[in-house]
Amino acid sequence: MCGITGVFGRLGREEAAALVARMNQAIVHRGPDDAGAWAKDGLAFGMRRLSIIDLAGGHQPMWTEDGVGIVFNGEIYNYRSLRSELAASGYTFRTNSDTEVILNLYHRDGLEAINRLQGMFAICLYDPRQNVVHLVRDRLGVKPLYYGFLNGRCYFASEIKAILAALDGRPPLNRQALHHYLTFRFVPSPQTIWEGLFKLDPGTGVTFDLGTGGTEFRRYWRVEFDSEPVEAGRDYVAEFEALFLAAVEKRLLASDVPVGVLLSGGLDSSAVSAAAVELGHRDFHTFSVGFRDGGAFDESRYAREVAAHIGSNHHEVVIGRDEFMDFLPEMVRFSDEPLADLAAVPLYFVCRLARQDVKVVLSGEGSDEILAGYDFERTAVQIDRLRRLHEALPSVALRAASWLMPSRRHRRVLSNLSAFGWRDYLAGQRAHITRHWAETEKAALWRRGESFESSDALVDEWYREATGSHPLDRQQQIYCRQWLVEDLLMKADKMSMATSLELRVPFLDHALVEWAARLPLAWKVGDRESGPISKRVLRAFAQKRLPEAILTRPKLGFPVPAYRWLQDGMAKWAEDFVLGPSSRIGEYFDTSRLRPVWAAAGAGNVEAAHKVWVFIVAEQWCREWL
Repeated sequence: MCGITGVFGRLGREEAAALVARMNQAIVHRGPDDAGAWAKDGLAFGMRRLSIIDLAGGHQPMWTEDGVGIVFNGEIYNYRSLRSELAASGYTFRTNSDTEVILNLYHRDGLEAINRLQGMFAICLYDPRQNVVHLVRDRLGVKPLYYGFLNGRCYFASEIKAILAALDGRPPLNRQALHHYLTFRFVPSPQTIWEGLFKLDPGTGVTFDLGTGGTEFRRYWRVEFDSEPVEAGRDYVAEFEALFLAAVEKRLLASDVPVGVLLSGGLDSSAVSAAAVELGHRDFHTFSVGFRDGGAFDESRYAREVAAHIGSNHHEVVIGRDEFMDFLPEMVRFSDEPLADLAAVPLYFVCRLARQDVKVVLSGEGSDEILAGYDFERTAVQIDRLRRLHEALPSVALRAASWLMPSRRHRRVLSNLSAFGWRDYLAGQRAHITRHWAETEKAALWRRGESFESSDALVDEWYREATGSHPLDRQQQIYCRQWLVEDLLMKADKMSMATSLELRVPFLDHALVEWAARLPLAWKVGDRESGPISKRVLRAFAQKRLPEAILTRPKLGFPVPAYRWLQDGMAKWAEDFVLGPSSRIGEYFDTSRLRPVWAAAGAGNVEAAHKVWVFIVAEQWCREWL
């Protein structure tokens, strides 16, 4: 695990080397164990290394005898089998690292080698035989990779701050990205908060021709959710068990350093922990975080129950409002872009705790997205009812019935069902896990009266691209396209690497994801026989491995009491911070229009509190980066 950097264009060797040195210095936290760089006229790249595999011999960049070079961030879990295959075909190895396996596999097979890799990765390959540079990102987007064309040069890096370190000044603020952020609380891909800088999409590679200046993008993998009918006699639980245990085992074995688990006490991380112990992982460490506020915001009692059940060495850290608020400037600095997922704060503290004992942790990210967690089971019940109603009544009758409904909610449901039908009902609602500031609200906020691409239109585009036959398939597709990558995985990467800790996600093993994309809905959200139940196949797996209390407790994620704090005296601080005379976000927005939202948040309105925190994080980001 590490961070990679690079630049190419019209520049001499010394300047290129100096720029990469600056870029490397900006991401020391990603790799405190080692550094490497290489430069020639027109091209330089480098890396910072956190040593996980082949601690002594994995120095990068690495080279083939004929000059093909690589810098690589990530882990390849099947590198040993690939190494044996390459050795049998005549390749020799100077190290025991997975980096050299990627390099030799590419040398033999070209870019088709990427399809053989199992793992998480951001890769740069320089091939002088074709005078090209390839950048490649892993299938699910676990590892970030940024690039951009600025001042006649192309820069790339694992973090935006590394690219900014190479520039003489800041690029222009991407106001369109800021507009989207207010709705989603993250910046959707492929844009970033800076004009001219972009995220390479998951499952995608880009080739830069150093001779012609040409650029070619290539998507090598994409998951399409399309649930199949239940096949009689097929043991879906056994299939899941085999795939999941294999995914956990790969992430335990591909390491020359100790591995632990971030254990919230929820179903997902508890299942990962139980699987690790079942696979024979001994002297096992688990880590959890709690809040001093107690109550529903402190899950540590559940984590302790799971740790006692599986027999792990359990560690806890407890934080409160002071630690949370003190860390806020660092959170936006580590995140690079505004990201108003407040769970990033406890995640950082539990990662820092884990780093005292291990270098690698597993976590439960991705389970809800691929197995239909959250409230998908309730949505499934609603869609089933709407399907039967739509099949029984023509659209004109539904529209007429909507006028007769006494409830506004029922009128809206019938009207939308008439307009979109049951298959496109969620698309018509633009159903998304985060939709905070609406278009009309945002339009009234911009100080210059600027107009931007609608965030609603962006959600419409995501739904059009989702081809699943059931509405839930399409919604899962959308959750995996943006929310999973740009919120959950982004904060997981940035907060763990801020503490020099590698975080691995077994639920996003691509073989498991491909299987889950075809899994019948009955094994995700239940059916009429089982009743509605989220992540049914995972619960069946956990039934004989975890305490009943863990199986039946509601999902909380990383619960953060910050929304409640706005009712407990912090609203005045937030008002001064965002709406006061020193406000930086006020340069772009008429913050006087925010006062009613502040008042609603102080009165306990949860959605208003979300909106307030979106602006608190944006204000803090402006103070740190502009």
